[in-house]
Amino acid sequence: MLFIVNVEAAVVRDGRYLMVIRSEREAHAAGTLSFPGGKVEDDGPLDDVLETTARREVIEETGIHLADEMVYVESKSFSASAPVVDVVLLCRYETGEIRPGDPDEVAGVEWLTAEEILAHPKTPPWTAQSIRRAEQVRHTLGW
Repeated sequence: MLFIVNVEAAVVRDGRYLMVIRSEREAHAAGTLSFPGGKVEDDGPLDDVLETTARREVIEETGIHLADEMVYVESKSFSASAPVVDVVLLCRYETGEIRPGDPDEVAGVEWLTAEEILAHPKTPPWTAQSIRRAEQVRHTLGW
């Protein structure tokens, strides 16, 4: 069985995380609060493919550029239209002003604290789990 590889970027700036509200037109988890991210694309041999995917997706979905350092948070698998391996990376904001990307993918973008994310009515359980783990890693790193 082959898996789709998806990368999510838990982007932090001044103790807040960059979150997107997924478009109602999305096939998976429409209308929910999530980290920006997307599928690894087959662009031939590529070093740092997870990091490259995170950078591409964050720029496309939010207009933000990431700092160089990224740290692994967690991975999980689930089934959508196909089996998926999802990898979450903790990243830091570098430059840019937030703006929603393609309206077919992103309905909104905002900076939220972990507490606001956990209390948000559109936060699915898997995003709540990821934010708790990202917070543990962030505090360990002193970010």
